[in-house]
Amino acid sequence: MEDLRLSPLRLGSFKSSPPRGSPTFRRVHSGRTPRREVKANGGALQWFRSNRLLYWLLLITLWTYLGFYVQSRWAHVDDNKVEFLRFGGKLREDVLHVEQNKRVDSVADKTTHLVVDGTNVVHVDVNKRMHVSLAKKEDGTPRRSLSARRRRRRKAGRSSRSKTQKVRKVVEDLDEQDPELPKTNVTYGKLFGPFGSLEDKILEWSPQKRSGTCDRKSDFKRLVWSRRFVLLFHELSMTGAPISMMELASELMSCGATVYAVVLSRRGGLLQELIRRRIKVVEDKGELSFKTAMKADLVVAGSAVCATWIDQYMDHFPAGGSQIAWWVMENRREYFDRAKPVLDRVKLLIFLSEVQSKQWLTWCEEEHIKLRSQPVIVSLSVNDELAFVAGISSSLNTPTLTTEMMKAKRQALRESVRKEFGLTDKDMLVMSLSSINPTKGQLLLLESAALALERANEPEQVAKGTQSKIKNLNGIKKEKISLSVRHRLRGSARKMKIKSRVVDNPSVLSATGKRKLLFSANVTQKQDLKLLLGSVGSKSNKVAYVKEMLNFLSKNGNLSNSVVWTLATTRVASLYSAADVYVTNSQGIGETFGRVTIEAMAYGLPVLGTDAGGTKEIVEHNVTGLLHPVGRLGNKVLAQNLLFLLRNPSTRLQLGSEGRKKVEKMYMKQHMYKRFVDVLVKCMRP
Repeated sequence: MEDLRLSPLRLGSFKSSPPRGSPTFRRVHSGRTPRREVKANGGALQWFRSNRLLYWLLLITLWTYLGFYVQSRWAHVDDNKVEFLRFGGKLREDVLHVEQNKRVDSVADKTTHLVVDGTNVVHVDVNKRMHVSLAKKEDGTPRRSLSARRRRRRKAGRSSRSKTQKVRKVVEDLDEQDPELPKTNVTYGKLFGPFGSLEDKILEWSPQKRSGTCDRKSDFKRLVWSRRFVLLFHELSMTGAPISMMELASELMSCGATVYAVVLSRRGGLLQELIRRRIKVVEDKGELSFKTAMKADLVVAGSAVCATWIDQYMDHFPAGGSQIAWWVMENRREYFDRAKPVLDRVKLLIFLSEVQSKQWLTWCEEEHIKLRSQPVIVSLSVNDELAFVAGISSSLNTPTLTTEMMKAKRQALRESVRKEFGLTDKDMLVMSLSSINPTKGQLLLLESAALALERANEPEQVAKGTQSKIKNLNGIKKEKISLSVRHRLRGSARKMKIKSRVVDNPSVLSATGKRKLLFSANVTQKQDLKLLLGSVGSKSNKVAYVKEMLNFLSKNGNLSNSVVWTLATTRVASLYSAADVYVTNSQGIGETFGRVTIEAMAYGLPVLGTDAGGTKEIVEHNVTGLLHPVGRLGNKVLAQNLLFLLRNPSTRLQLGSEGRKKVEKMYMKQHMYKRFVDVLVKCMRP
């Protein structure tokens, strides 16, 4: 009985292992086998848990993949960004606040969405976003002690504050501008353009089709390949300096360089063009721009207005002056006074003309400023797009678009644009394209044109007066006509012939006031004088000056009927093609260089310019154009020159042909970048 009460386990503890074939052996070993399997599986799990390094690596990989996925959705799905951040059907208030600030900033950056009335912004379209290619911030690695959530909150707070400050700054910039006049025919009378779509239709080509214009065999390409550049824009108006900097950025990029643009003022209309050309615009002009410049091989500042940024940058990075090339494009004393505190701290100064270089060096001597190196002169050039349409050989020519073919297309473009203007073959179109302000002298040009029209009509008025006198005299009996009356008639007829000779004489007044024989050209049929003025809507225009011009036209109805206006644009090939004469009437010390002057010469236009500044270096008097003095003293000479070209179309063509030859010889793109190589060798990091 006692044996039956004992369990097999207790019995086994006193006895040896049962035989293999017995039921006891099978029962005992069948119970142990699952335990061994569980122990084996539990050992693998225990081994995995013991290797915490592998566990964390897998977790970090998963977290990184999730982060990249979220960032991709955030960056590329702007329209659905708010929906992507919804949690449980509600939108987080902090995310909504940051998102609204970003939308307001996008609208503020796109100044074309702002309609300014006085100093108040009356309309902002917050539903439209601008997709600007921005340089990403390259901040250092954040401190490890901060959690990911804390870092995101701090970053969102900084972003919100910086966006708000940027919106306020943009609005302040807009407030500083003059209120624009309505760009309508009611204001200007006859307003045309731009003709970009017409150019694309007739030429069957557009700048968007360009695939790079770099000369692969040039020293310029060899030096800039795989290098990093920062270009400093003082503004984005459609004027010479910003456009030249934009074209430099495009050329650097086509030659394999990386380019970042730092914009000090976004007023103007070039932002969309920067976007189209895929030029990276740095998000701000402060700390981020300084960090970007520190990593660049060369910083090129494109205006004397950049002095403040250069000063702040060198305070932040004292050695930064050794990598700055300062391309100064102004020649007035107030710009020198602004730039003089840092002129001796930059590596190299670049000027546009000999006259400008001599003037700035004289001012430096007066102020006892010693430059670090001798300045370099790099004149501007005609870009490939304009040369291509003008029929000048360029990198854009192909076997299907030769220079001869482009000349034929340009003639078709000329006829179409002149038809839009309402011009005929007997009209001589005189053009002046620039920002409208007193330094450009458009009002003086109007006064000269009015004087020219008045003189052009003098022979007709004299002839009509003489015919009326003859009719009256025919009513008198022949026997009562005295010899003195006949003598007076002969004298008046002689005076009329003399005046006619003066007007049609192919000699002109030179800039010094002396009459000089030009060409013995035959006078052809009578032509009418028409005047094309631009650029309406430019951010550099002075509204008070524009109103003064409009007031002058309202008092001169005959001239008003001969004046047409055009909007500010970068597509100017159609305007040059339609014109017959170009006028550069810059006042004071004249143009620094005159980019529009060489562009007009490339299209075979004779240039009437002031005898000052860079214009007198470009325009050879009586060879490529005619010069006149500055100020109102030059009005009479300019009117005489207009009349001369009006009466002598063959001379116009001869002057224009000589100007085109000079541009092909001195002012093409390859000439400018060949001179720019010297800048790269002197300034760029080895």
